[in-house]
Amino acid sequence: MNFTSDNSYGVAEPVIQAIIAANRGPAASYGGDEWTARVTSRFCELFEREVEVDLVASGTAANAIGIASLVPPHGAVVCHAESHIYTEECGACEFYANGARLAPVEGFAGKLTEEGLEATLARFPGLRNDLVPSALSLTQASECGTLYRPDEVAALADIAHGRGLGVHMDGARFANAVAALGVAPADITWRAGVDVMSFGATKNGAMAAEAIVVFDSARTRDLAYRRKRGGHVLSKQRFVAAQLEACLADGLWLGLAAHANAMAARLTAGLGALEPVRLPWPTEANVVFALMPKGVAEALRARGAAFHDWTTVGLAGTRWEPGAGECLVRLVASFATTEGDVDSFLALAGELTA
Repeated sequence: MNFTSDNSYGVAEPVIQAIIAANRGPAASYGGDEWTARVTSRFCELFEREVEVDLVASGTAANAIGIASLVPPHGAVVCHAESHIYTEECGACEFYANGARLAPVEGFAGKLTEEGLEATLARFPGLRNDLVPSALSLTQASECGTLYRPDEVAALADIAHGRGLGVHMDGARFANAVAALGVAPADITWRAGVDVMSFGATKNGAMAAEAIVVFDSARTRDLAYRRKRGGHVLSKQRFVAAQLEACLADGLWLGLAAHANAMAARLTAGLGALEPVRLPWPTEANVVFALMPKGVAEALRARGAAFHDWTTVGLAGTRWEPGAGECLVRLVASFATTEGDVDSFLALAGELTA
C-alpha cells in the first residue's frame, strides 16, 4: 500500500529487457549509437514533425537545461508557485541559466491562469534594471494532478509569445496527461505553442530516462553545450535511449500511464464514498488529493499505508480549507500499483472511518 510516489516503484519488464539487450557488444559512445538514432525517429513520429531530442538521466536536468536554453542570465522564468522547478529542484534552473530567476505565480490546484500570468508579467514593466521575462514553464500533469487542455495551453502560450517569452513544458507525467485527455501529444505541445519540453519516462516505468524535446530550435540557445557542461552527455547513452525506445514501442508508455490513471480513479471513487473524506478537486491523472481526519491518516500509516501529507495554495477561505483535526494528503498511483493495493487501502480506510 505504497502511494508515496510513482518514483517508488521499479522498472517495467520491457524496459529491463531493452537494457539487457543494449548491453550486448560494443556501440558508439556519446549518442552516436543506433538506439539514440532510432529513438529520435520515434519522437519525430510521436510528435508528427521533426524535433531535436537530447537525452538526459533525470527530470531535474531535463527541466533545468531545457529552460536555460530559453533564457539569458538576466531573465525571469514564470512558473507555478508549486511547480517542481520552484519547490523541488534546489534552484537548478537558476544555476544552469547562470543566474536567471524563477517568478512564481499562485493558482488553484496547481494550474496557472491567463489572469495570473498577465498579472505577473505586469510586474516587469521593462525598465532597464528589471529582470526580463524570458520563459513560461507549465507542468503537465500539474503537481496537483490536474491537466491543461489544449486550448488552455494555447491561451497561455499566446500570452507568453506575445511578450517574447519561450514556452517550456515539464512533462514528468506527460504520459498520464496524454492518456487521460485522449489527445495527440502534438495537440498539447507544439500545436498549442510549446517550444521545448521535458519528456518524462522515469515515473512511468523507466529506470532513469528523460528527454529534452525541442520544437522550436530558433528559440533555444546553446542547448547542446549546456547539456555537456552540465554533465549530461552520457558516454553510454545507448542505455538511456534503449529505455525510451522500449517505452515508446507499441504504445507501452500510454498503457502504463493509463493503468496508473485507472488505479487513481479507483482510489478516488472509494475515498469519495467515505463520509469523513473530502476531495478538493477531481482526480484527472494518477495523483489523488484528499482531506481526511488526522487520526485516520495516522492510523492508516500505523497499519502499513504509505503516503504524504501535503500543502497547496488556494484552499484558505474556501470550503476545502482543512478544518481542525483535518489534513490534506497526496496519494500517487503508479504503473505497478495493483487493484489489490488500492482495495486493501480502501478497506482499511473504510474500517477506520466507520
